[in-house]
Amino acid sequence: MRALHVLKETFFGLDAVQKQVLIGSAVAAGGVLAYLVHKRRQIQTIPLGEGWWGAGEKPLSEDYKIYPFKVQTSDEEIRDLYERIDKTRYTDPLEDCGFQYGFNSTYLKKVVSYWRNEFDWKKQVAVLNKYPHFKTRIEGLDIHFIHVRPPHRENQKVVPLMLVHGWPGSFYEFYRILPLLTQNHGGIAFEVICPSIPGYGFSEASHKQGFDSLAAARIFLTLMERLGFSQFYLQGGDWGSLITTNMSQMKPQCVKGLHLNMFMSTRGFKVLMSLIIGPYLPFLVGLSREDVRRLFPYMEKNIWNMLKESGYMHIQATKPDTAGCGLNSCPVGLAAYLLEKFSTWTDMKNRDLPDGGLERKFSLDDLLTNVMIYWTTGSIVSSMRFYKENFRSNPDNRVDAKTPIYVPTGLAAFPAELMHCPKSWAQIRYRNICSYNFMPRGGHFAAFEEPELVANDVVQFVKKVEKF
Repeated sequence: MRALHVLKETFFGLDAVQKQVLIGSAVAAGGVLAYLVHKRRQIQTIPLGEGWWGAGEKPLSEDYKIYPFKVQTSDEEIRDLYERIDKTRYTDPLEDCGFQYGFNSTYLKKVVSYWRNEFDWKKQVAVLNKYPHFKTRIEGLDIHFIHVRPPHRENQKVVPLMLVHGWPGSFYEFYRILPLLTQNHGGIAFEVICPSIPGYGFSEASHKQGFDSLAAARIFLTLMERLGFSQFYLQGGDWGSLITTNMSQMKPQCVKGLHLNMFMSTRGFKVLMSLIIGPYLPFLVGLSREDVRRLFPYMEKNIWNMLKESGYMHIQATKPDTAGCGLNSCPVGLAAYLLEKFSTWTDMKNRDLPDGGLERKFSLDDLLTNVMIYWTTGSIVSSMRFYKENFRSNPDNRVDAKTPIYVPTGLAAFPAELMHCPKSWAQIRYRNICSYNFMPRGGHFAAFEEPELVANDVVQFVKKVEKF
């Protein structure tokens, strides 16, 4: 009180000019403080940038039209496939090795026999064309996507949603979830856009070095804008998780919500303390009992498994064209390389089975359709190059790794995912988690394996965001 009295006497003892200077200084200081607080609260974004990935120099004008597209095949294409299959050389597997050494060649012969004698590619092409396909040119590349609208119903809110796949998948991963999302869910239905990442399937590959997830994110933002969507939801796993996260960092004002079935956290002190204290006092470091069950022993369940499963990544992030050369010429080699991931990444325990557990979650028709998308488009090499481009430098030093995500986020944690990320870790990067659910079953290819679980989780997340 005494200090306040002295200040009051001092102020009233000043002349008019001095009072004005003092008041002005106080206002200016307050303004600076308010500005700094505002800047701190502002949502951080990463720059959109620009790119040209077509062959040669960028033209003065580009075609912005959207064209219908149909998947096609021919007798010649199928005949060439059969000739290459018939010339395959196999190596006998070791005794009782299951899938521990990779794709077991005894079971591979059965898959190839089905592919050669029973699989009907023309029939599957008709299945692919069940939904409307389109192409449009963005940054010099022909971008492929499917666009599925829900049936018209009274009093129904139609919500735009983009689904983004990863490797070694394709847009076909979402075919089982599309009819579920376009249903009416208590007044909400989804208008779904599924693009192919450039260099995958029917999207043209970059002709220049440097095409990474940031470039793909910018292209997909342009695609949504070209389709007339100013606000929309995003969903992804694998590369799709990173690309949709980047989209949310670039234009958060356009992303109403981000739903992921694979997500990572940046490393730091919080994560380190969780690993040290978590097994003993999990509640002190924000871990639940389910987190503990999925995380520990950490070396065995996370680090060791990732070391076993990341050999492909080291090859693709360094010399993709060398390995890709053989895969692009040999359909059976391509099938073994891709389908082995659909075995192990669905459940690590499948490595102990002679058939890799492949047909527990998938049909051979579905698996071989995905392989055929890579084979007929010759896109295995360009899909592998995506790893090289994204690991050109330390991923932790990329601008997107240092930029938090503020859009409403829904996370679905599947028990057989390659690595588990607790909510407390995810919050380091994703600052607005509205929904975090432990899923009862399922692995890396969530929408392909468990379409109903993913659809239900997306619906509940979107309803929560729409409500608030």
